[in-house]
Amino acid sequence: MKMAEKLQQLGERVPKRQQSLPKTLQDGSRIAVIGAGPAGSMFSYFVINMAEAMGLDVAVEMFEPRHFCHRGPAGCNHCGGIVSESLVQRLATEGIMLPDDVVQRGIESYTLHMDVGDVEIATPLMEKRIAAVYRGNGPRNSEPLDTCSFDRYLLELAQQKGATVVHRLVTDVHREDDHMCVHCADQYSQNYDLVVLATGVNSRLMETLESQTQEFQRPGRTKTFICEFLLGRKVIRETFGPSMHVFLLDIPRLEFAALIPKGDYVTLCLLGDDINDELMERFFNSPEVRNCFPGGTIPAQACHCYPRINIKAARPAYGDRLVFIGDSGATRLFKDGIGAAYRTAKAAAKTVVFHGVSAENFKAHYAPLCRAINNDNQMGKVVFGFGSLVQKSRFARRGILRMTANEQNQSDRPKRMSGVLWDLFSGSAPYTDVFLRTLHPAYLGSLFWNLLAGNLPAGMIRNGHGRSEERNHVEH
Repeated sequence: MKMAEKLQQLGERVPKRQQSLPKTLQDGSRIAVIGAGPAGSMFSYFVINMAEAMGLDVAVEMFEPRHFCHRGPAGCNHCGGIVSESLVQRLATEGIMLPDDVVQRGIESYTLHMDVGDVEIATPLMEKRIAAVYRGNGPRNSEPLDTCSFDRYLLELAQQKGATVVHRLVTDVHREDDHMCVHCADQYSQNYDLVVLATGVNSRLMETLESQTQEFQRPGRTKTFICEFLLGRKVIRETFGPSMHVFLLDIPRLEFAALIPKGDYVTLCLLGDDINDELMERFFNSPEVRNCFPGGTIPAQACHCYPRINIKAARPAYGDRLVFIGDSGATRLFKDGIGAAYRTAKAAAKTVVFHGVSAENFKAHYAPLCRAINNDNQMGKVVFGFGSLVQKSRFARRGILRMTANEQNQSDRPKRMSGVLWDLFSGSAPYTDVFLRTLHPAYLGSLFWNLLAGNLPAGMIRNGHGRSEERNHVEH
């Protein structure tokens, strides 16, 4: 008998699960997506689209225990819910059109609050407007309101493409021969050709995976605070308007604070280094925050949570037949998490369809995006470091207020500081781009002049629009 025939017979006697399977998607390949937030839903949408373009018939199952039709904690997805207009446009090119009932309010400006004054920053370009959405289906006890969940909308799009939703809680994922095995809390288990982790950093599954192997390190995390205030549309329209209110206050460990109007509610987001009760008390007691609310009184919270966010990428964000996307893998520091979910989901989908599902495939075609996000986040830390210095320097705050206010009052003036602040607050541009713009000679020259002019004795110079501060600078 020829050697080739012997090898063929031997192969036929080996159980199928012991045969080495090709690390590429084939007709009938099964994909498990753990988590049906934006990253998981967009991956499912993209991978089915791309597989169809390649003539592949793959089965995608999305494991998500939550139903995003519920209000409050049962449907919450722990997010401020800001989508930049640039991302809205990119989604539109993918065939993902956000309907009106998903967008709770269009944000047309930022109002920056500091102890030295306030200034409203209009959108630099009309295409840079941003949208406020609910990731879940609204705050606790908001059932009478007509809201639609952003996450539910994306999930339904993935279902329309052909993805199947499995309402089970995944408790373990491990390798079995050439397959990945998914185990659920109700003892349900299945084998898959690829597992995509999109659970975010608040899932215990990430801890389980880290404890099982020394090869994987889950993302670095920090605690934040998010809450909702029920004020009603009329009050919100009169007090907040179509503006997102951002605070630059001298409070240690607070990197970003914003009040975001959404329909009948206002969402508060506090981001920084492990937000705690002491930091929150200082924030709520500051007059800049109290003056934003009617009567200067902080209303009762409709609901609140302390979600953790990704501040350092998982290492590595992939393995054989396994890839981590969105917050589970790599995301932008503090801002534009939904945009990072889109980018990582699409890059992972392109990798598995056009290249393969091995660790080598992910290293060559998916890891470069994760590295780019990580590198930009390092620059983001530098930018936020400068922001912390500004928070501590009243001298610097006066100069920034004056420069921004003058730009907003004079339509023909270049909006250098306004553009930097807008992109920093919204996450519309990479941190590296924001930082490089601050090195432009014209930016530095204008900043130096405004730092000087903003701190001269009262009456010697007039500066821009804003609230008069205690040194009686005239701001027109």
